[in-house]
Amino acid sequence: MADKGDIGYRVMAGAAAFAGGFVAKKAITLVWKKTTGKEPPTNPESPDVALSEAIGWAVVVGVGVEIARLVATRAAVHQWAKGTGELPSHLKVDA
Repeated sequence: MADKGDIGYRVMAGAAAFAGGFVAKKAITLVWKKTTGKEPPTNPESPDVALSEAIGWAVVVGVGVEIARLVATRAAVHQWAKGTGELPSHLKVDA
């Protein structure tokens, strides 16, 4: 079972990942509108959306949001280590 420190880290990292993903999706939507001149597809599975547009949106959002979540989570790890003096237990390397 996770100790209190791990639970605190998990909450912090989860919040950071959520915020990173949320901000990334908003930014990607804005860039999509400026680049293509139209709204991103709200339902890429719809036959009314061109396959190339649906695939492009899926790739851009998938990669962009995941990169943002990774960067936010790594920032949370850095802040956690700075505040506690050690890495979360699941990131410690046994030497």
